[in-house]
Amino acid sequence: MSSGQITIVKGHQRRGGGWALSGLAWIVGILFVLPVLWMLLTSFHSEEDAAKNPPDVAAPLTLDGYRAFFDTGPWPSILNSLTASILSTALVILLAFPAAYSLSIRPVKKWTDVLFFFLSTKMLPVVAGLLPIYLFAQSVHFLDNIWLLIILYTSMNLPIAVWMLRSFLSEVPVEILEAASVDGASLTRTLRSVVAPVVTPGIASAALICFIFSWNELLFARVLTGTVAQTAPVFLTGFVTSQGLFLAKVCAASIVVSLPVLIAGFAAQDKLVQGLSLGAVK
Repeated sequence: MSSGQITIVKGHQRRGGGWALSGLAWIVGILFVLPVLWMLLTSFHSEEDAAKNPPDVAAPLTLDGYRAFFDTGPWPSILNSLTASILSTALVILLAFPAAYSLSIRPVKKWTDVLFFFLSTKMLPVVAGLLPIYLFAQSVHFLDNIWLLIILYTSMNLPIAVWMLRSFLSEVPVEILEAASVDGASLTRTLRSVVAPVVTPGIASAALICFIFSWNELLFARVLTGTVAQTAPVFLTGFVTSQGLFLAKVCAASIVVSLPVLIAGFAAQDKLVQGLSLGAVK
């Protein structure tokens, strides 16, 4: 067999392997999306049709589940989740960005120990720290306060953001920093005008992940809040009552509560992909 024929065979093998991987990726993607599509379809069914076994896919569509959800007054809880998630994410980025800069571009002494310390804060199970935090919040009269959740979410997401941003900042060319230093730019000006635009995709991906983690957090919000600072995930748990589980109503509520995360994900999709790719390249 000639070298040209060998090259053609290898090309066919690579194309065949590529098609197989593409097909596998589509199958995995469909398996992940299918439950969400099923939840969306169920949210447009009546409670009687949603409770059928086996389910009736061709059942008439209705908005009764969404009407029942909005009649319960979910807006205060959704607003609390937005407030806690957005403010905590902003604080995380403001604190993590200079910390990651000092650990990557201008590394401090024993920076590996610092990174391990950040990582060690995630090793403690959340439930293990729940009682001390509850007792402390009770002693300072901070229960059922949205600012308590903001502080907790900031501290929980800060180690993740530092690790992510450090990997992004490690890819910043040293030449542009030297040029900024020669031009007389201060550290604050360098971070704001030189470094931040370069790692904008990394900042966006870290912010999106922190926002999702804050939005989905349930344990602390369930224990430390009541009615004033109740978040959307806690509000959803209220649909499981002694009267039964209203499936269509719960699916409608889940779709509405998931919309902010989905909108943020689609809005930052390009930045997220660029940021994760930037952090992966070494």
